[in-house]
Amino acid sequence: MAALFFVTALAEIVGCYLPWLVLKQSKPAWLLLPAAASLALFAWLLTLHPSAAGRTYAAYGGAYICVALLWLRFIDGVALTRFDAIGAVLALVGMAVIALQPSQWRGG
Repeated sequence: MAALFFVTALAEIVGCYLPWLVLKQSKPAWLLLPAAASLALFAWLLTLHPSAAGRTYAAYGGAYICVALLWLRFIDGVALTRFDAIGAVLALVGMAVIALQPSQWRGG
């Protein structure tokens, strides 16, 4: 299940990064086509998560934070700080608390 969160986050980030390149760095407009496809993939991937939509979005946030930091490091080339690492760990703990709660607490 965690892998699906991370793939979903990557699809969203790619879908948002490509238009950013077009608008901020004058890259070719054709990049909007794969951006749209990536965002469509993102929306479809969200439907594959087994939880209720709100819980999925809440837990997904932890994965998104981690993938965004990895993107910052490996795509943008910015060194991460210990505060980035601490924040990522806290986000993953929050994600686990939400996503892995016992089923009887979910009402099902």
